Amino acid sequence: MTLEVIVLAAGKGTRMHSVLPKVLHELADRPLLEHVLDTVRQLRPARIHVVYGYGGEQVRERLADADDVNWVEQAQQLGTGHAVRQALPDLSSDALTLVAYGDVPLIRADTLRAVLGQCSGQGPALLTAELKDPTGYGRILRDHTGAVTAIVEEADASEAERQITEINTGFIACSADGLQVWLDSIDTSNGQGEYYLTDVIGCAVQAGATVCTVRCADPDEIAGVNSQVELAKSERRFQARQAEALMETGLGLRDPARFDLRGDLKFGKDCVFDINVVIAGEVTLGDQVSVGPNCQIIDSEIGNGVEIRANSVIEGVRIADHCSVGPFARLRPGTVLDSGARVGNFVETKNTTLGEDSKANHLAYVGDATVGHRVNIGAGVITCNYDGANKHPTVIGDDAFIGSNSALVAPVTVGKGATVGAGSAVTRDVPEGQLALTRAEQQVRTDWQRPKKEKKN
Repeated sequence: MTLEVIVLAAGKGTRMHSVLPKVLHELADRPLLEHVLDTVRQLRPARIHVVYGYGGEQVRERLADADDVNWVEQAQQLGTGHAVRQALPDLSSDALTLVAYGDVPLIRADTLRAVLGQCSGQGPALLTAELKDPTGYGRILRDHTGAVTAIVEEADASEAERQITEINTGFIACSADGLQVWLDSIDTSNGQGEYYLTDVIGCAVQAGATVCTVRCADPDEIAGVNSQVELAKSERRFQARQAEALMETGLGLRDPARFDLRGDLKFGKDCVFDINVVIAGEVTLGDQVSVGPNCQIIDSEIGNGVEIRANSVIEGVRIADHCSVGPFARLRPGTVLDSGARVGNFVETKNTTLGEDSKANHLAYVGDATVGHRVNIGAGVITCNYDGANKHPTVIGDDAFIGSNSALVAPVTVGKGATVGAGSAVTRDVPEGQLALTRAEQQVRTDWQRPKKEKKN
């Protein structure tokens, strides 16, 4: 029996107070729906059907790369049973069907496998949970033998039924043909005037089917996202899960509660992160990388023995072994630091290669530049790479020295071993080994007096 998955993702999410469809709100920089799709893919289904509705075009555009998804429109939102019914014509009649939810991003594949394992093909299998506070959830009704007889939604439950603490998570597995028969039997005679998917259970029992259940041990897995508060809670739960997994494989986190992974991180031995580090995109670290507090690293490769000091932002960068960055440095896309290079506080680089053992220790901007080995770039130096229309390159040879507060007006080349005196504006190439000075000669006037304020009476 092949597996097909239906993911319900048609809701507007009124409580989000947003024009964005609920399933497109992001958890760790990725849409909620994308998390769910990644999870159900681990089950290797033959097909995945996503039922979309509110903001449907936005949903499809945002997940345009999901070429394994069959998109099914629910033009009117008439309940979960109605949503599943929209996908039935596309299901194989002999398929084992799992219903999942695009706004429940923390569900684990192993939990869903357990539900599928309980599905006999003759009756449905449910994922349930035991909650201290079951408010808002449908309750599982059982007879004196413990057999499931129905699910009652809270709005339709009696006072006694509301005291039940075993709840329906919404995840259900059953045969496609059985689902078709039972969905044809439900109606809208309930407090919401909707077609409840949960009514399928009562129909199945009446038809003589046995309902199997799997208890979810971790309530975080089945937490839906219906508001900004719930989204924030899910974010923290997700980040805690990721932090624990990384630490289990050797990453040192000074405080795992203050770490965010919003992408993919690969790392070597003895890497340590201080507090409030954010990793986004694809990031690779070598051995013995130290990252200080309040740093952001995006889509970058970092070598062995690198120190990233506090409050630095690194994006689209390649850093070789034994480099030092920060504090308060910003390395923008296209930056390459060769072995032993140093970029200090309040230095910004972009589309620049800084050669071996070269350094820009403070208060500099180096853009569209190729910097050789053992170059010193002083405080206040800028490469003037943009003329208002086009970018131009700066080339600095090995062992050059660029004095403080100098401007290198590109396109320009500073030769090997050349020196640019402090305060110079260099507009022409500087030959190898030569000194370039453009500042005015200093004058001292002995007859000058500083203006004084007149004393007020």
